Amino acid sequence: MVLDGIKILDLTRLLPGPFCTMFLADFGAEVIKIEEPGRGDYARWSAPLLKGAGVRHLIVNRGKKSLTLNFKKAEGKEVLRQLARQADVLVDGFRPGVMERLGLGYEDLKKENPKLIYCAITGFGQDGPYRDRPGHDLNYLSIAGVLGNIGASDGPPVIPGVQIADLGGAMMALVGILMALLGRERSGRGQLVDISMTDAAFMLGVNAASQYAALRQNPLRGGERLTGGKACYQVYSTKDGRHISIGALEEKFWAGLCRALGRDDLISELDAPPARQKELIGILQEIFSTRTMDDWVRVLESVEACFAPVLTLEEVYQNPHLLHREMILDVEHPVLGMLTQLGLPIKLKETPGRVALPAPELGEHNGVILKGLGYSIEEISDFRERGII
Repeated sequence: MVLDGIKILDLTRLLPGPFCTMFLADFGAEVIKIEEPGRGDYARWSAPLLKGAGVRHLIVNRGKKSLTLNFKKAEGKEVLRQLARQADVLVDGFRPGVMERLGLGYEDLKKENPKLIYCAITGFGQDGPYRDRPGHDLNYLSIAGVLGNIGASDGPPVIPGVQIADLGGAMMALVGILMALLGRERSGRGQLVDISMTDAAFMLGVNAASQYAALRQNPLRGGERLTGGKACYQVYSTKDGRHISIGALEEKFWAGLCRALGRDDLISELDAPPARQKELIGILQEIFSTRTMDDWVRVLESVEACFAPVLTLEEVYQNPHLLHREMILDVEHPVLGMLTQLGLPIKLKETPGRVALPAPELGEHNGVILKGLGYSIEEISDFRERGII
């Protein structure tokens, strides 16, 4: 696979870092997940659970090896330094300054391995007035101006059902790591990759942010073209309490929708003013309320109108398109049996990735990794007794 031979040290937990390194593992990198002895990544035991295992952990930590290591102790620090000498990338999800205080920050490990790429994923980045603040996805979205643009115009901001800043930060980290690896091919040197989840969220809000950048106008929550202000880009409820999403932004798609709804008279009103858009939304809602979601799918599936039924996850897992794209896979787990895994959204035709291994048991690879560093069975046993691994 394309990343065969690349060694990653993953010191992250929960969602952003593990999601990033999951893709590196999927495409052949050796990812060693370094976890706290006895507890491990919090995602291992965070609900919901399947036979005691956190279900998110089973996805985002697939394909990795697990090494438990207390690197607050001298022996643990030495193990980490040895691993860093051999590694291509280290991914750190701690708040700024934590690794530096342990003598294991980028500048420290750079001395051990000048080729090391050190990716730090934090809420606010390695510098700036918010550097040391704690936070979570919702807070980063708030600071980035994203949360203020989610929701109806006559209501409060709405918490999104996806962790936008967390996952956006993970993808920025993935891109940053791959760019740094490419840069190292040319320079022979590693570097620090500083990823702020707030920065990532700000960039993901590019539509609203660009409006303010150019016009110095705050977008109206729920009132802009892509946030619910137009009838052509809207979610409508159906007779059976389900929903249909409409994305007929272009003239030809809007015209096709209006004809399918038997309202040719509305074709010219695609760009009607805001007050009329509210009326149009009401008109279309009345129409969609006359049939079930499945009925509307049958009506609209032969029309180029940019529509889709709003599916439950049960329906998603049976969706023929996602099944064809191999986004839903069954993979054998040695303890839990056959598990459903999410597929790979990155499709490389010549060097495809794969779900090679299930998520590891806590400390599953302690012995093999430490033996590879030259530690004896007796030393490994001593480490275990003293809580170093």
